[in-house]
Amino acid sequence: MGLNICLNLKKYLGMSTIKFHQDLKVYQQSFETAQLIYELSKSFPKEELYSLTDQIRRSSRSVTANISEAWGKRKYEKSFIAKLTDSEGEARETQTWLQFAFACHYMNEEQYNNLHNKYNQIIGMLVKMMSQSEKWCSFSSVNKEDNNL
Repeated sequence: MGLNICLNLKKYLGMSTIKFHQDLKVYQQSFETAQLIYELSKSFPKEELYSLTDQIRRSSRSVTANISEAWGKRKYEKSFIAKLTDSEGEARETQTWLQFAFACHYMNEEQYNNLHNKYNQIIGMLVKMMSQSEKWCSFSSVNKEDNNL
């Protein structure tokens, strides 16, 4: 009876358990932001194709890919943290490529600030996950509302 009340309360409050890496807010936000960068980078000059364009696409996608890998390695807390650290590094690298793109006038200030701020939010979520790694690696139910990541 107690379990049914708990499940009904969670359903009523709109809370659900994170089962897959795609359920993570940080995964969703990093995927969406990488897609924004892909669309924006289509307008970069052709001479940047094998340098800035490839680099910014690769690093932005790597943020998301490393979150996926971290989720798969969460039974080993140190591996989980290592992959999230890689993801954070890729997010910071992406910010650097964004700065180059802005300096070269391939994007306007509003686009730059929007994307840079999105990566600051992603980095913040990753840092929070790393600081609470024991919660994520315990294999107990992880509540979206509690962690909001």
